[in-house]
Amino acid sequence: MEQAIRHAVQADIVEPSVPRVSWAAVLAGAVTSLALTLVLLSFGAGMGFSVVSPWGGVSATTFKIGTGLYFIVMAMISSAIGGYLAGRLRTKWVGVQTTEVHFRDTAHGLLAWAAASVLGAVLLASPAVSLIGGTLSGATQAAANSAQSSPMDGYVDTLLRSDNPSAQGQQNAPDTRAEMVRLFTTSFHRGNDLTAADRTYVAKVVSARTGLGQADAEKRVNDALTQVKADLDAARKAATQLAIWLTLSLFIGAFSASLAATEGGGLRDGTWGKKAYGTTAINR
Repeated sequence: MEQAIRHAVQADIVEPSVPRVSWAAVLAGAVTSLALTLVLLSFGAGMGFSVVSPWGGVSATTFKIGTGLYFIVMAMISSAIGGYLAGRLRTKWVGVQTTEVHFRDTAHGLLAWAAASVLGAVLLASPAVSLIGGTLSGATQAAANSAQSSPMDGYVDTLLRSDNPSAQGQQNAPDTRAEMVRLFTTSFHRGNDLTAADRTYVAKVVSARTGLGQADAEKRVNDALTQVKADLDAARKAATQLAIWLTLSLFIGAFSASLAATEGGGLRDGTWGKKAYGTTAINR
């Protein structure tokens, strides 16, 4: 008899036509998470967690494990607070099963994290574009006028540093320098080393500019090329590490947002930490 009454009561409970997703709560959590991310990014930059190098990417000398750990802490804090607000501010569901409420709260946290990630990718890219806009513009102008500085300038400086100021070839220094920069930039941009013919030519130019013998000029060229490849390899490794840390922080952020949303929703309904014995939970 008691079981029949219970089934009859459950049959009479009809889930109300309340939206399953409280988009206002999701948006509030996402905006809060994004704002906290901006604050923590500014704080991290002030504390020296810098990953920008003159190459326009990641510098192996400045990127440390501490920077990656800071990314994870930043994702945990901002995502957890955003997810908590999404769960705490969502619409109260009446006559919904406890497991369904738990799932919806988790989904609200995940949606808040996803919205914050998408908005962050769009909005946070604007300051970055502004910061590197001058560099990109300068690179374009350099390609047109061959007068703008290049990341390869430092290596060419090493090659063309004269031990004898009266050496031949000093009269056409700007033209020679621009040619060398273009040669280095084009070769390493394609991921290739200088060809044998290019090496011989570069050594001759270095010899003419610096007054070194052919053998010494070739040694200087080889040393410079070795340094270029070492720096590029270090930059690639640093970029790989950054990508791994960012991916890990995104996963941890999603988990933190989802977990915090279930806590926020449970505290809102007064069910957090309480074991549900019934199959349904009627929130009054």
